[in-house]
Amino acid sequence: MLISEEVLTLARVGVEQSLSNISQALRDKGYDVVDLKQESDAQGCDCCVISGIDSNVMGMQDTVTQGSVIEANGLSADEVCSQIEQRFGRQS
Repeated sequence: MLISEEVLTLARVGVEQSLSNISQALRDKGYDVVDLKQESDAQGCDCCVISGIDSNVMGMQDTVTQGSVIEANGLSADEVCSQIEQRFGRQS
């Protein structure tokens, strides 16, 4: 009996460094997680998760990524994972 393997390409998600619980939850689900230490780290990410605490403090709106941005302020790691899964059509 042959067993077929389904290979899933999961989204590459950039996560602000202060959100380590979200990074870990996404890694546990198999996502390719990139720690966002500076703006350029967001390049190539399908989605970015930010804390929202210091978002746009200086009024600058440079676009670094074409992907979705999720503001995690007030959300649990599970809620953020659910939003990412909904955006990319994947249910765990």
